[in-house]
Amino acid sequence: MRKIFWLTSLGILGTVALIGFFWPPIFYTYIFLIPIFIVGVKDCLQTKHSILKNFPVMGHFRYLLEMIRPEIQQYFIESYEEGKPFSRAQRSVIYQRAKRDLDTLPFGSQLDMYSPGYEWINHSMVPKPTLHEEPKVKIGNEQCAKPYSASLFNVSAMSYGALSKNAVMALNRGAKLGNFYHNTGEGGLSPYHLQEGGDLVWQIGTGYFSCRTKDGKFNPEMFKEKATLENVKMIELKMSQGAKPGHGGILPAAKVSKEIAAIRGVEVGKTVFSPPYHTAFKTPIEMMEFLQKLRELSGGKPVGFKFCVGKRRELFSVIKAMNKTKIYPDFVTVDGGEGGTGAAPLEFSNSVGTPLNDGLIFVHNALVGTGIRDKVKIIVSGKVITGFNILSKIALGADLCNSARGMMFALGCIQALRCNSNHCPAGVATQDKGLMGGLDPTHKATRVYNYHKSTIESFLEVLAAAGLSHPSELRPWHIHRRESFSTVRHYGEAYDYLAPGSLLDGKVPGSYQHAWENSRAEVF
Repeated sequence: MRKIFWLTSLGILGTVALIGFFWPPIFYTYIFLIPIFIVGVKDCLQTKHSILKNFPVMGHFRYLLEMIRPEIQQYFIESYEEGKPFSRAQRSVIYQRAKRDLDTLPFGSQLDMYSPGYEWINHSMVPKPTLHEEPKVKIGNEQCAKPYSASLFNVSAMSYGALSKNAVMALNRGAKLGNFYHNTGEGGLSPYHLQEGGDLVWQIGTGYFSCRTKDGKFNPEMFKEKATLENVKMIELKMSQGAKPGHGGILPAAKVSKEIAAIRGVEVGKTVFSPPYHTAFKTPIEMMEFLQKLRELSGGKPVGFKFCVGKRRELFSVIKAMNKTKIYPDFVTVDGGEGGTGAAPLEFSNSVGTPLNDGLIFVHNALVGTGIRDKVKIIVSGKVITGFNILSKIALGADLCNSARGMMFALGCIQALRCNSNHCPAGVATQDKGLMGGLDPTHKATRVYNYHKSTIESFLEVLAAAGLSHPSELRPWHIHRRESFSTVRHYGEAYDYLAPGSLLDGKVPGSYQHAWENSRAEVF
């Protein structure tokens, strides 16, 4: 659009000048044309707003609509209550925090507190002092030589290729500024992940990108070379993702440039399909042995796996393999079925995979019930965008959280829903050089940092208001949920929690019995 602006502007101005030689009154149109031209030039030269840079002059119409946001707020509230993925009101709060603008709300709550699904935490009459520093979570059990101290809120898995290089650099620089980690996604370890110096979680998917042989198998030598880099703090083996569990990944041919092909080890200009299953192992025991191999090749860094809860007996099989091999991952990442992606079939996005809360409770119970919860940290991802979201997940049993869409909004994503077309107008999810050029990594990194900082501050303020001194004090009964107009239950009443070691002691609840009895370490 910048090229179109320049060509159109110069063409119009030149045409007016030419006609002016024969009909001078037309020069009066310059009264309108020159100011518009100046605005367009200013839009092209600024680096703060990617929409204005990519769409000079025209982009201002979007900001004009934002100026009347209070008058159309009710529509956005209704969108939230209808359960749509992200209302514009929610997205607006993220923008405000990313810009460090005023993010307080006038006229009280915007949600109907008497609608089923409304959640809250009760405050205390004697609130505690707010922590000034974010408590960190140590990831790494006794089998890990290089444990990592993680933030409570981090960048979830998003690959280079799906995201532009400018977006990746902005996320990583923001992570460095805020001392939180940036998950690479399964698309490989690119130079843009490394050059900003932020902490990385290198995700290894079924395609083994950046550590694969020509026929798509795992290459241990290539993995060791990259896994031992200083920026890489943890290794995450991706089993599935919430947006399309059991489906595999797709990178459209339009996004497979020569550079991306080299990073991933694939062919240029051809759609890349990540298979839905791994070829490096076939059984739970082999999976544990593979994780141990990754740990050793990385020099003892924390290793774990990411998955969306599906068949319960399969997770029990993996846990039985842990206890049989005595190989324990340092963490597991639980992705909810509501997780997002740039491209997923409708059926997978809407109807496959366990929602995050239910999946988190099951994983927490499975680890507690088998006596290994202290060895394995739980990371969660899936629509975590506010301080209260973090509170509720930790209360349910998580140790820390990842966010993808929240971080994308901080970058300037406007939910144009063009992620799978290579035409993202904000320059976030595209490989179009013209569009990604509108996203300035330095400026957007500051917004990512601001969003993280503001969200953690909000989390700590609410924690203190609830009379709690540390996130480790959060319990299921702290979060309340309305189930009907007159019925409210806290998480401790809504969900069953297992006693430590109860599954090994034979005290298996009925809802777990079938899955537990039918699971084996030798087969998924």
